[in-house]
Amino acid sequence: QVQLVESGGGLVQPGGSLRLSCAASGFTLDYYGIGWFRQAPGKEREGVSCISSTDGSTYYRDSVKGRFTISRDNAKNTVYLQMNSLKPEDTAVYYCAANFLISAQAMCRRTALDAWGQGTLVTVSS
Repeated sequence: QVQLVESGGGLVQPGGSLRLSCAASGFTLDYYGIGWFRQAPGKEREGVSCISSTDGSTYYRDSVKGRFTISRDNAKNTVYLQMNSLKPEDTAVYYCAANFLISAQAMCRRTALDAWGQGTLVTVSS
């Protein structure tokens, strides 16, 4: 069974850092675009950062550029989201997702993807 499991969420102060991990099982990430999405309370899910299945190009929504970094380790079937300089508005449930053969930009634009994790809560508060 295809499965993605997020971890690493928690409570962090504004300006702090957190690294999220997404472990995949049931398939290899080699040919999959990987993305991080988030949903804040009362808001729609939005693409945060995605990485291409092919050339490794990345996408970041404007609000996280320069603060977040997406990466992948195909050997470990794991993707990461390093989040620095966190702000209260980053508070959300963060989900990882995978989609076969897709660009970073296209992936982060979509709402329906091949596989989703269960989410991990990130709370940025003093």
